[in-house]
This record gives sequence, C-alpha cells and structure tokens, in this order.
Amino acid sequence: MFTAGAESLLRQAREVQDEELRKFCSRISALLQEEDLGPDALDSLRRLFLIVSATKYNRRLEKTCVDLLQSTLCLPVCSEPLQVLCAAILREMSPSDSLSMSCDCTQNTWQLSLVASVLLAQGNRRDEVRTVAQHILRALESRQPEGPSLRHLLPIVSKVVGLSPGILQEDHTTLLSKRLIDWLRYASIQQGLPHSSGFFSASRARQPGPITEVDGAVATDFFTVLSMGHHFTEDQWLNMQAFSMLRAWLLHGSPEGLGAPDTDDKSELEGSTLSVISATSATSRLLPPRERLREVAFEYCQRLIEQSTRRALRKGDSELQKACLVEAVLVLDVLCRQDPSFLYRTISCLKALHGRLSGDPASVRVLLPLAHFFLTHGEAAAVDSEAIYQHLFTRVPAELFHSPLLAFEFIQFCRDNLHLFGGNLSILKLTFPNLFKFLAWNSPPLTSEFVELLPALVDSGTALEMLHSLLDLPCLTAALDLQLRLWPAASERPLWDTSLRIPSCLEAFRDPQFQGLFQHLLRPKASGTIERLAPLYQLLQPMASCARVAQCAEAVPTLLHMFFSAVTQVTSGSLTNQLALLLLERSDSLYQVPQYEACVHRVLSSQFLVLCKLRPSLVVELARDLLEFLGSVSSIHSRASMVTSVVWAVGEYLSVTCDRRCTVEQINKFFEALEALLFEVTQSRPTTLPRCPPQVVTVLMTTLTKLASRSQDLIPRVSLLLSKMRTLAQSPASSCSQDEEGAEAIRTRATELLNLLKMPSVAQFVFTPSMEVCSPRYHRDVNTALPLALRMVTRLMEKEAGLLPG
Repeated sequence: MFTAGAESLLRQAREVQDEELRKFCSRISALLQEEDLGPDALDSLRRLFLIVSATKYNRRLEKTCVDLLQSTLCLPVCSEPLQVLCAAILREMSPSDSLSMSCDCTQNTWQLSLVASVLLAQGNRRDEVRTVAQHILRALESRQPEGPSLRHLLPIVSKVVGLSPGILQEDHTTLLSKRLIDWLRYASIQQGLPHSSGFFSASRARQPGPITEVDGAVATDFFTVLSMGHHFTEDQWLNMQAFSMLRAWLLHGSPEGLGAPDTDDKSELEGSTLSVISATSATSRLLPPRERLREVAFEYCQRLIEQSTRRALRKGDSELQKACLVEAVLVLDVLCRQDPSFLYRTISCLKALHGRLSGDPASVRVLLPLAHFFLTHGEAAAVDSEAIYQHLFTRVPAELFHSPLLAFEFIQFCRDNLHLFGGNLSILKLTFPNLFKFLAWNSPPLTSEFVELLPALVDSGTALEMLHSLLDLPCLTAALDLQLRLWPAASERPLWDTSLRIPSCLEAFRDPQFQGLFQHLLRPKASGTIERLAPLYQLLQPMASCARVAQCAEAVPTLLHMFFSAVTQVTSGSLTNQLALLLLERSDSLYQVPQYEACVHRVLSSQFLVLCKLRPSLVVELARDLLEFLGSVSSIHSRASMVTSVVWAVGEYLSVTCDRRCTVEQINKFFEALEALLFEVTQSRPTTLPRCPPQVVTVLMTTLTKLASRSQDLIPRVSLLLSKMRTLAQSPASSCSQDEEGAEAIRTRATELLNLLKMPSVAQFVFTPSMEVCSPRYHRDVNTALPLALRMVTRLMEKEAGLLPG
C-alpha cells in the first residue's frame, strides 16, 4: 500500500496528457544538450521516469529526447544517477524501434551493465541477448587483477542465462564456472579499506581487521555471504553476488537435466547406494570445472548452515541468516538432484537443521524448502517424512496465518509440489481447514493461487465439509480476527482493524456456550462432522462490516465455481444428492455480509442446475426435500435465483423420460405446491402484482404448464390460472407497481403457454421431448427442427382463431 503522498504523485503522473508530456520532453532535451548536467536535469529525469512508469501502457516520447537519453547513457564522463535514470526510462519504453545504441559504445563495466539491461528489455528482437552475452564474456575473459569491477556484470549474466539458457557455449560455461569457484571459495578474509575522505586520511587509516561471524567472533573459515565486516573488498562483493546466482547457474550447467547424473560422473552409482568415504574422497581429485563447482557449492552451503547456528547480534543479521538458509537448502536440493552422491552427505545435516528449527516460529519459512527437499529425496534416503508434514500442515497455518509472505509461500509450496506428494496427498486434503485460514486472512492476493490448488484438495470424502467451509469463509475471517485480538503475545503493530470496537464479539468468543462452535470453525483438520454455525452468524454480525471480512466474501463466488468444477469430476450418485440438499439448506443460512448473499445465491442456483443435469433422477429421488423447500420459502425476493432454479429443474426433470420412477401422484403434489407458491407471490396484494422478480413468475407458469402436459387432468386448472395471470398482468394497477417490461414478459409467456395447451399432444411434444428430439441432429436438421414444429403450431392456432365467429 502506498502512502497518501505517493498515491497523489502517481495520480498526477497518470493524468499527464500527451501534449504536456511533449512539452516536458522538449525541456528535458534542452537540459541534456547543456555541457553541465546539473540538478535540474537530474530532477527532470526523475519526473519523467515517474510519468513513464506510472501507467501500464507505453508512453510515447519524442525521438530527439530518446536519442539524447541514449547519448547521455553512453557518455564517457557523467554522474551515475543520471545514467541510471536514463537506463530506467529507456527500459520502461521497451520494446521500442527507436533505440539505436549497442554495447560497443560503453566505456566500462558500469556502463555495459546499464546498456545491457536496456537491450535485454527489448526481448531479443534483434538478437540482443547474443550480443550482450558476447560483450559480457569478453569482459570476463579480459579480466585483469587491477582491472574494472565485474560486480555490475554478474546480474546481467544471470539475466542472459534466464532468457536464453542455450546461448552459452561449453568454453563460456567452463570459464564462468572457474570464476564462480574462485569467488565462492577464495575470497579474502580481511575487511576492505574504507573510502579515502581527505589528504591525510590514507596515512592515518588503521589496517583492515579480520572478517567476523554474525555473533562477533573472528572468522576462522572461508568468507560467505553471512560473514560480517564494516567494509568489503571487491572479491568479497563478488562472493555475495556469485552465491545469489549460484542456483540458477547450476540449473543451467546441467544439460542432461535434473535427476540425471553427469556422463563423466566418477561415482558410478548403482541404484541409490554409495560409500560415504568414496563420496568425500572425490573432492581430492582433479575434477572438471562443473563438478568442482558443485563441490564448492556444497561446502559453501554447509558453511552457511554452520553459521546459522550462531546467535546474531543484530536483528537484520538474524533475518539474513534465515534467508541464506532458504537459499542454501534450495541449492542443496539442486545438487542432490544432479548428483545423488551428495544426498548421503546432506540428509543428516538437514534432518538436524529441521529438528533445530521446527520449534522456532521465527524460522518457519525455512521449513518450506526443507519439506520440499524431503518430498523430493525422502524415499531415496529412506527417511520417514510423516512428522515433517504433520508439523508443517497442522501447527504452522494455525499459528501464523496472519503472515502474508508466509501465506503466499506456503500455498505456492503446496501448488508447486502436488506432483511430489504422491501417497501423502491425503495429508494435504485432510488439513484443508488450516489452509483455508491463509485464504480467509489473505484472500485478495491468494485467491488466484487457491483457484489452482483447490481441485487437488477436493475429495469425495470431504467434499460436503469443504463446501460448508467455503460458504463460511467470511465467518472464519471474523473468528480469526477475534482469535488474534485475544492472543496473549499480541503483535506490537496490531494486525486487525483497530477502528472496529466489538466487545460483544470478544465476550461471545470467550463464552463456554459457544466454544464448541468456534473450535469447529477454527479446527486444524477435517473432522468428518458438519456443525450448523447459524448461532455464530448473529453473534459475529458486528464484524460483517470489517474490510477484511468483506474482501474475503468477494473471493467466495470464484472459489465456489472452481470447487464445483472439481467436485463434478469425483462425485457419485449419493454425493450429488447430498450436495444438492446442502445447496438448498445453505441458501437460507449464510453470514450476512453486504452483497455476499446475492452473489452466493447466483452461484448456488447455477450449480444446482449443473447437478440436476449431471443426475436427472435427482429430482425424483429428492422429491420430498424439494417439496419441503418450495413450501417453506418465506422471503422469495432474497432467494429468487435459487427458487427459480429449483422450479425450473422440477419442470425439466420431473418426468418419466428422466426417471421411470416418476409417478402421476408426484407430479400432482408438485403441481399443487407450485400453484400455491404462484398464488402467494401474485395474490399477496389483491389488485396488483407484488414486487417479485418477473423471472420467478414466468418460470412458475412454465413449470406448471409442463407438469399439466404430463398429467392432462391438470390442463383445465393451469389454463384457468394462466388466463388469470394474463388478465392480472394487463390491469393498469399492475403496470403501476411493476415495470412495463416485466408485465409484458408475464403477458407474453401466459399467452404462449395457453396457445400450446389448446393442443395437448403438441404441448407434450414441446415440453417433454423424447431423447431423439433432444439430440443435436434434431435441432440442426431444417426439416425436423423444433422451431419448425413451433411455427406449425402457431399457424394452426392462427387459422383456428380466424375461423371463429367475430
């Protein structure tokens, strides 16, 4: 989130019109042509960068301005901030056909890195990646001990490898591997000299001291990114940058692919067995650069793990330890996949690391790459990872759901490792209530991640419980808010909305009477039982206006669509019926968040029809429950979409064609129930139509007509009813209370249905077509299509009406 001042600046930048931008570019062009590029030029370039970067679309700059930006970037003598801004503006314009510079114009590695970043942003339109790679490698090859710094080039090398992995030849790969070995293993262990600040300062400066560990002890081993000092030498900076790109380079340097050892691997593995003595002695041989780099990378990661056991003196160093541990475990994972000989040297170390960190909530982010490692290699190393998964999926989400970064990484870990869980996928499915806590508290940024993960969580055994949990997700958000407020170790900076005063909710959360319901809502695992949480909806109603609850409610419809898309792939007949009953039940039992009920009803109503289409016999099998639902509808306006879908499904699937168990008695019962419902919604005001959606009325009339066509004794009753509806819709009072369009829709539908009922056999053909009629061929064939039958009926009716006396 931006501050109010930053938001104001961004808004102003987005509102700059093309004419204003053209004038501003002219001013910048004049400034860049001056001999002395002073503060005015720097300030103007900052403003221009804000303007071009504040919008999603590319801003069009004058060619003169673009040319001057390029020439300024390539000046042999120029202030670094100016060149950085020029490069940033040119990158924002990419891809662009107006760029004409190349790496040949650069004077040093600093300029080369800036120009290369602009060219790579072009997206390899003119083979820029290859050109940049050639210049970077030339600089690496010509490196002298006292030559220009290479610190600026390593990020560009990493970018080149990411954009085009196959662009480097074998000799280039060997060269860089050798350089990385030197930087990682042989950096100086003495601190660097401070920058000179005066004429006499160099002679009076103290000799640089030794590098220290994070706990202040003097370092006795080689330099790493966790080594501390006041000033660093060039090779120490290169050591840090080399580690940052090490994992990407190892992945690039394995053309055989992960999981396959090198063809020149000296270990000659047989299955998954290897002598530890043989593995460790391999480091003493003269290895090729790629294998030697792996050995150095392994030693570096082991050193980082050892350094992480030290107690850091500063909080920032403690965070650095955790970040380095994450990267070290990921690098070890790559090494073990590329060469299994590292596995048996790594597994005991990482098991000890997990045992040390599992009880430390501050180090929980390191547990994710550790879990990934054991998922990947646990079987090969004969390690039982069950305890690791149990701790990760039960305790971590329950205690740290409020950490947005951990939430994203945790769900991303689950999504990216689905293929590795294998037989352990049941743990993931059973702990979905815990995963939903991440979603409930961080719903806007996590919704898209959960949309991808949710199909893997859906299981026929927990589908009903998961659907209840999805519908109660906003209620879970409110409960988590209360739990966070009542935790004894509250954060220094509250993670909840401090403007919301809810003493009654806090008292209810503590009340033993409701402890069972809250415990079920906050359960860590699927319980296999369904609890009705309606009492909590009223208790937590003061929190419905909370912004976090409202954001969570907005995500639920999207998640419901994905849930039903997945559950229809695993559902059985009985589960389909249970899901349909659940939809009917929950349509009248939802947490009252503004706009939430209407959005959820639209999803539930559409999915009820999907379930009916998937299993047409559902209507006959659930006849008693559907009749009870139709007879208990109290507020039809708030549940209009659900009522409409149920009524339509009755008319569509309550027939012998869909289920031979359908009887005339069932048809008559539904007819009476729907007739009473139509009477209720249309006769609640004697002289006018009620404020009921016209779609409900038209669907009720259509379904009653369908049922009458299947039990023709009902035709006189429905004909009389339709005539009354047409008359009622034509009355002037009706036009006043209803919009004209709705009244016209009711009149038109009543007239159409009455015309069809005048020929009962045709009505049955139209309303209950046979399976052959429902086939696509029947509707494509112009000689037998259903519209042809309807046109024929219309002509007959018009002819019959014309023969009647005036």
